[in-house]
Amino acid sequence: MLKKEHLLKEIELLILEIENKVINLHKNCNIANFEASISGNSEEYKKASEFEFELSKFYSDKNIYAKLKKFAQMEIDDPIIKRQVDLFFNDFAKNQFDEDLHKKIIDCSTHIEEKFSTFRAEANGRNLTDNEIDDILKYSTDNEELKITWEASKSIGKEVKDKVIELVKLRNQAARILGYDNYHQMSLKLNEQTTEDLDKLFDELDFLTRDNFTELKSEIDIYISGRLKIPTKDLMPWHYQDKFFQQGPRIYEVDYDKYYKDVDLVDKTIKYFESIGLQIEDIINKSDLYEKDKKYQHAYCTDIDREGDIRIVCNLKTNHRWMSTMLHETGHAVYDKYISPQLPWQLRTHAHIFTTESIAMLFGRFASNPYWMNQMLNIGLENARKIEKLSHNALRLEQLVFSRWTQVMYRFEKELYINPDQDLNSLWWEIVEKYQLLKKPEGRNEPDWAAKIHMALYPAYYHNYMLGELLASQLYHYISNKVLRSNNPEFECFADKNDAGEYLKNLFFNYGALYNWKELILKATGEPLNPKYYSLQFVV
Repeated sequence: MLKKEHLLKEIELLILEIENKVINLHKNCNIANFEASISGNSEEYKKASEFEFELSKFYSDKNIYAKLKKFAQMEIDDPIIKRQVDLFFNDFAKNQFDEDLHKKIIDCSTHIEEKFSTFRAEANGRNLTDNEIDDILKYSTDNEELKITWEASKSIGKEVKDKVIELVKLRNQAARILGYDNYHQMSLKLNEQTTEDLDKLFDELDFLTRDNFTELKSEIDIYISGRLKIPTKDLMPWHYQDKFFQQGPRIYEVDYDKYYKDVDLVDKTIKYFESIGLQIEDIINKSDLYEKDKKYQHAYCTDIDREGDIRIVCNLKTNHRWMSTMLHETGHAVYDKYISPQLPWQLRTHAHIFTTESIAMLFGRFASNPYWMNQMLNIGLENARKIEKLSHNALRLEQLVFSRWTQVMYRFEKELYINPDQDLNSLWWEIVEKYQLLKKPEGRNEPDWAAKIHMALYPAYYHNYMLGELLASQLYHYISNKVLRSNNPEFECFADKNDAGEYLKNLFFNYGALYNWKELILKATGEPLNPKYYSLQFVV
């Protein structure tokens, strides 16, 4: 007994030593990244890089790592202490290589991030923001303008390609020092996933969606051919109404944007979450939600300190896309906010990156739900019923298209880390043609793969969006059918139903990272992660 007590005391002291160092560094790093992203300021990026370096330098401490490794292999009766040891071990394991290599990885990553943040595509003598590119690709029917704009959106790939390959090689170098074949394999393992499990899952999803997508792609081609007056055999990637064919064109006549044209997206977001018992005004007040020069053009949510300082970054426009994004990012935010403050610092975060993605996706989908739109925008029950079927078809299209896009991202990235010296430009288009059924432009040999920000800055991450979609469907089914016992489970939107918020707070958010993702899903829904609910919602 004394021996066990002594061991627990030793572990608790080690955890305290780690916390005393990392908590402030973590907070300062998050603040610097936030300030850099909303300003584009080089000094802020430099500051963020320095904090990241300090953090990773501490995580590379070999003495602490050796102790964690020893403790991780022991039987520890206290589940909270055991979980902290396991997660800290993973954090330190990722960083067991020399300081110079650390510095190179962080500097290279920061350089690429700054390039993406300040990049503006040039087309027809104009510098275009991402929002402007999206609008042209979405609404223009001028073939030449579409081609020029699409090509311009890919030009960031040329600017960062060499640095991205350099970064991949540096990460691989670090992974091999730790005994892994490559960084992709290591990253999955240290985030409680395996290549084998993901290969199996993505093969299953390929089988599940292939025939439905092939049918749908023919429908899409006929629609675009008619819209642009181009034969289907001549359709090219710039005709599909977004940069990467990841969302899919609007072939169903649901003009969502007209419903959001004069809507205060922030006000609707606050009121909706309030209606299910989730308060977010404190989050909104600290957030940066509108476009400005040199600001990061995408969207994200950050938990600054795991003590309630949660912020959202957006570039809001009054349209459907940004309503969905605002709901998505607020999903991340409420997850972070309602994690139990009684948990130790290391466990006051999500169980896995895809569990927080699932919540973000669960809420993001409501921007396309006609009954949510009726509840929150007062579009009228008659209008909601009119667009019900079309809305479902539109969301189904979006999901099937996205599912095939995640196949591209997962499979290309895995190959990128296996061999970064191969012909990546050709490999990208081989995978795109196979899974998205898009035609490679004749003679094109450009690093289009490098134009996707996640490829450089969020390694071994993108597949989690798809896992998030699967879990979002599973949670949606569980809440609609078992918590709310909804009369209309296919179009349930939770609005004004406090039980939905209570369920999420108490049986999902509250646990933080106390359980691994498999245990959390089993605890919250009574079964493991199951693709059948995604299939029921979007494939059948």
